[in-house]
Amino acid sequence: MPSFSYPSTLPIPSQTVAPAMNRNLVIVSSVIVFHVAALWALQSGLVRRAIEIVVPAEILSQLIEPPAPKVNPPPPPPPKPIKQPLTKAIKPTLPPPPQLMAIADPTPSPNAPQGVTTPQPPAPPVAAPVSVAAAPPSPPAAPPAPPRVELPSSDADYLQNPRPPYPPISKRLGEQGKVLVRVFIGVNGLAERAEIRQSSGFDRLDQIALSTVQKWHYVPGKRGGVAEAMWFVVPINFVLE
Repeated sequence: MPSFSYPSTLPIPSQTVAPAMNRNLVIVSSVIVFHVAALWALQSGLVRRAIEIVVPAEILSQLIEPPAPKVNPPPPPPPKPIKQPLTKAIKPTLPPPPQLMAIADPTPSPNAPQGVTTPQPPAPPVAAPVSVAAAPPSPPAAPPAPPRVELPSSDADYLQNPRPPYPPISKRLGEQGKVLVRVFIGVNGLAERAEIRQSSGFDRLDQIALSTVQKWHYVPGKRGGVAEAMWFVVPINFVLE
């Protein structure tokens, strides 16, 4: 099989190298010329003169400005008039006119009536005051006695109040005790309200006593002889014989 060999680098044509070298020479030469001109200007003082010329022009441009318009100050206010105090004219006071004085004439008039003086009777003697002993103060009145209060009653024979029945269950169980029933009795002798004040310890006995007392008739209570509604405690005793 045939073999081929290739060169490692290709030849650069001379026509493309020449223009690039000419351009680089132009740039380098222009930089050198600029630096040489700058050094010559510094040594000859051209840069300093240019600064002296530019700076005063700027200062003059700052100094020359149009003058500000003058503002006239406001006129001063007119002076306030001074009030002069008013002086009242003092009227001259005249001395009072002389008063006429009466002079008593000791000689009586011939036509003047003459009075007659009569002696006054002597004053009656003044009796001496009689001392009267002060009466002793009366004792304070005793307070009235409170009106008599008569409590209601349920024991009158004419009332015919039945005895409370003994519950059979309570008899078999041996329940017994004392019940205190508080009853509010009206003026008509009837129980209006009732409540248990003291229990016997057994609810059946308490309820029988409460219902019985509410059905009874009573003698109403009295205060000062007048019937009045009031509370009354009725004892009911349940005892097994």
